[in-house]
Amino acid sequence: MEKIVLAADLGGTNLRMAAVDREGKVVFRNRMSTPSHGRLEDIISAIYSVIEESKRELEGRYEFAAFGAAVPAIVNSQEGKILRSPNLPELNNFDFATRFYSDLGIPVVLENDANAAAVGENWKGASQGVRNSIHVTLGTGVGGGIIIDGTLLRGVDGTAGEIGHIAVEPDGHPCGCGSIGCVEQYASASAIVRLARSLMADHPESMLRSHLDITPLEVYEAGMKGDALSLEVFRLVGRYLGIALGGLVNVLNPEAIVIGGGASAGWILFIDHLEQEIKRRAFPHPAERVRLMRSELGDDAGILGAAYLASEKFAGSDRT
Repeated sequence: MEKIVLAADLGGTNLRMAAVDREGKVVFRNRMSTPSHGRLEDIISAIYSVIEESKRELEGRYEFAAFGAAVPAIVNSQEGKILRSPNLPELNNFDFATRFYSDLGIPVVLENDANAAAVGENWKGASQGVRNSIHVTLGTGVGGGIIIDGTLLRGVDGTAGEIGHIAVEPDGHPCGCGSIGCVEQYASASAIVRLARSLMADHPESMLRSHLDITPLEVYEAGMKGDALSLEVFRLVGRYLGIALGGLVNVLNPEAIVIGGGASAGWILFIDHLEQEIKRRAFPHPAERVRLMRSELGDDAGILGAAYLASEKFAGSDRT
């Protein structure tokens, strides 16, 4: 029987599950809403529910060899423990791998969702064949994953790659991490809304003035129509993200920077400003060398990354 891995991508809104073969082909997928009751056991039950649905669909045709999970949290991937999850605090200090291994009896791999997305893009997405890359996820926050010489950079405590918490304004907007002026406060989906509201008084002619609850999509759509307020918001997004990435280009000398996440839909409005900022701040040769790419996998980046890491676990490889 062919071996296959189960991979989960747990988000604040949705829990997605896929069964993935060794070549990266998704043979089955399902999803459900992430429980919003604030109880750990509800999330655990939801994960078991999608696992059981996958097993019912595929059992008899495939052997389940490992389970990989991408979670929005600071994790100890070696021990399979969730240390801190700002968006799902009920997961704080949860020994994920032990809990699921005891019931499933297969290797369990846990990874931060942005790190998993970086691995997924490097396996089957935009940065295939690239040995040194940075992956940036522009969502509600800003996530990051770094691959150096083909290896995921985790750091001694497992917190490496937190690009969203590079300070770009020394005395800037407070961040949920406890610091101030983080790029997450200037280049995420939530930042797009905050910036639009803060600049509204300077743009009384903006078509967004009639919107009571501005959304990132509305800011993008207005920008595509030439709205000056929206264009200024995306100029700032590009500038601040470029400040952070320009520094990383100097420090890491990557071949590619892959940008994904929902807010990357505004690519056409911010990418020129981002590129200009990198060239302004980074050393000329690495700034010219680095390729800026959009994610090719979209929502599948994290789930394929989790699948890859899980498959490497049961294969006994140490590639990442």
